[in-house]
Amino acid sequence: MGTTEQINSYTRIPPFIEIMDSTLRDGEQTNGVSFLPHEKLMIAKMLLNDINVDRIEVASARVSDGEKDAVKMICQYAKRIGKLQNVEVLGFVDGKASVDWIADCGGKVINLLAKGSLKHCSGQLQKTLEEHLDDIVFSLSYAKRKGIEVNIYLEDWSNGMKDSPEYVYEMLDVLTKRDVRRFMLPDTLGVLNPLQVIEYMRKMIKRYPSVHFDFHAHNDYDLAVSNSLAAVLSGAKGLHVTVNGLGERCGNAPLSSVQVILKDQFHAKTNIREDRLNDISKLVEGYSGISVAPNQPIVGENVFTQVAGVHADGDNKANLYTNALMPERFGRKREYALGKTSGKANIDRNLQELGLELTPEQTRRVTQRITELGDRKEIVTQEDLPFIVSDVLKHSVPDDRVKLVSYMVSSAYGLKPIASVKVEINGCQYEADAMGDGQYDAFVKALRKIYKRSLDRTFPVLENYSVTIPPGGRTDALVQTVITWNNDGKTIRTRGLDADQTEAAIKATMKMLNIFEENKQ
Repeated sequence: MGTTEQINSYTRIPPFIEIMDSTLRDGEQTNGVSFLPHEKLMIAKMLLNDINVDRIEVASARVSDGEKDAVKMICQYAKRIGKLQNVEVLGFVDGKASVDWIADCGGKVINLLAKGSLKHCSGQLQKTLEEHLDDIVFSLSYAKRKGIEVNIYLEDWSNGMKDSPEYVYEMLDVLTKRDVRRFMLPDTLGVLNPLQVIEYMRKMIKRYPSVHFDFHAHNDYDLAVSNSLAAVLSGAKGLHVTVNGLGERCGNAPLSSVQVILKDQFHAKTNIREDRLNDISKLVEGYSGISVAPNQPIVGENVFTQVAGVHADGDNKANLYTNALMPERFGRKREYALGKTSGKANIDRNLQELGLELTPEQTRRVTQRITELGDRKEIVTQEDLPFIVSDVLKHSVPDDRVKLVSYMVSSAYGLKPIASVKVEINGCQYEADAMGDGQYDAFVKALRKIYKRSLDRTFPVLENYSVTIPPGGRTDALVQTVITWNNDGKTIRTRGLDADQTEAAIKATMKMLNIFEENKQ
C-alpha cells in the first residue's frame, strides 16, 4: 500500500476543502506592509474572480478610516458580483462596536475573535471563562439582529489545547449550540507540529462531529504548510492562507503551496484556479514591497529553471526531470539556466527556443564561453545568448540592427535631467532630446520619441528594473542592471554590466532593442 493510500485509510479527507485567503487582514500584519484602499480592492477582485478563493478576510474592524474606506469599496464590489457573503472582517468581542462598524461598511460576515486559551482569557482580558462567554453570546445575539453571519476564531487555540483543553471544551460546549457558521482554530504563535495538529484536531472533531472547523497556521517553525495538511487529513473542512505566505513574524501558509499539495498529494478538491497563482503573487509582491524568494515553490523566479546540464539532457531524451508541477499549469514555462554547470544540453535547449542553429564546434565554443562567465559569477540569461553567440563567432558590430551612435545625459541641482540621443536603426540614424525624472528615464524617453515620431512604432514597456552590486562594496564596483520588458505579451529580460549604473542600464536597453528588432524582422 502506497503512502497516500495508507494516510487515507487512517484519516478523513473531506471531498472539498474551503480556502479562505487572509492576505488583506493577517497578511497586512507583515512588518512594513500597508495596502492602500484601491490596492486592497484590486487584490480582492483578483482573489474572488481570477483565483476563485471561497472567502477573503479583508480587514480588522475599527482600525482606521482608510481601512473602513477599503472595506466599503470591497463590499460594494462583492455585492455587485453576488459574492458579498464571501467577504469577511475580523471583529472583536466589544459589545456592539465591531458589529456596527462592519454593518456600516456593508459587510455581512464577522470573524469574531474570542480567546481560545485560559492564559489569554485570564491574562489579557482578566476575566473568567463564564464572563467571557457572556460577552461572546451578547455579540452573537447582536450580530444576528443586525443580519450579520458569525464565524468564531479561538485565538491561541493551539496553546489552549496544550495547556488548558478543558477550557477549550467548556467554551465549545456552549458556543456550538449557538448560531455560529464556522469555528476557526488558529495556531496563533506557530508552536504546533503536524503530529500535534492531528491529535488536537481529531479530538475536536470527535467531540463536535457536525461542526465546521477551519485551521489557521503560522510559520514560526516553517511548518505552516505541513500543519495545514495535517489539519485536513484529520478532518478540517477549511484552511486559511495568504498570498506569498505574508503574515506577522514568519508569515502564514502560502496559498500556492497549500493548493498544489492538497491537489497533487492528497487529491483533495478546491475551487482554486491554478493558472492565475503566479499573477496574484506578482500583484501582491508589487503592492506589498515584499519580494518573493527566487526558490519559493510555484511562484519563485527560479523554480521552473533547470541548471544542471544532465537535467536538460534527460528532458531532451525522455522528460526524465519533470514532475506534476508543470510550469504551464501555472501560466509559466520551463527554462534552462546558462552557467558553469549548464553543459551542452542546456545550451541546446536554449538555442532551440531561440531558433538558432549552430554546428557542434560552434556550440562547444559557446558552451566554453558561458562556463567562463559562470566562473566569474556573472548572470547569463537566455536573452544574452544571441550576443554571446555573436561574440564567440566573431560577428562584426555592423550586424547589430540598433547601434548607439552617441548620447549625452546631464543633471543639475533643481533641474530635471536631460538626455540627447543619436541611434542607428536598420541603417538609418535618428536623434531626439528628452527630459526625465532621472538620467536613465530621460534616455528612454528620448528613445520613445524616436520610435513614435520617426518610426511610428510602439516601444516595449518596462516592467521591472533591478540593480545589484557584486560582492566587494568598493566605490568602483561593477553595477549589474537587469531590466524586464514586455512587448505584446512577450517578456524580454536583458542585462547590462558597467561601473556606471546609467551606462549599465543603457547597455541592457540596447540589448533589448536588438532583440526587439530581430523579432520584428
